Amino acid sequence: MKNIADIRKDYSKEALDESHTHANPYTQFDRWWHEALSSEIDEVNAMALATVGADGRPSARIVLLKGFNNDGFVFFTNYHSRKGKQMEENPFASLVFFWKELERQVRISGQIEKISDAENDEYFFSRPPESQVGAWSSPQSTVIPSRAVLDANVKHYTDRFSQSPMTRPAHWGGYRLKPDEIEFWQGRPSRLHDRIRYKLEEGAWVRERLAP
Repeated sequence: MKNIADIRKDYSKEALDESHTHANPYTQFDRWWHEALSSEIDEVNAMALATVGADGRPSARIVLLKGFNNDGFVFFTNYHSRKGKQMEENPFASLVFFWKELERQVRISGQIEKISDAENDEYFFSRPPESQVGAWSSPQSTVIPSRAVLDANVKHYTDRFSQSPMTRPAHWGGYRLKPDEIEFWQGRPSRLHDRIRYKLEEGAWVRERLAP
């Protein structure tokens, strides 16, 4: 068996200099986002979401980015899930994208807010019917005795919404992370990676290089 400590990869595809980045981090993210899309990365919108509840214990999981603009980064979940409860207790969180094919990472931190009902409805009703039923069927993050609970819930809500119009469950919706810090990381040889961080200070973005 290979020694874990011996597993390593040297990064050498690109470099990242301050002069190569835009003054606005959202524009810089948009550039990298479209380069990642063009690279046909599998699940390019997958990102780690880290939250911390009132007990101070951090929790992280993969969620999917569903939109971004100069107001922030949007994702959806069950409000009653563990992450939903933690964000209610502590409205600050972090996101991480890792696009290994491009040897790039983006770290985003800031405050969380719920998006509007209109935005929730627009996205919910764009989802496949099975996903709409799934949002009703899963009591996310709660203990259930077996998979049969989910199967029974799916049958129940499938039957229900075959007789009446689909609605969005009140416990399901989106969050927007409004960043005050965004870091762009480009892998470089010998672990001497390039790190350019943007910090929001008094309403303006300050761009600076971090040591690897």
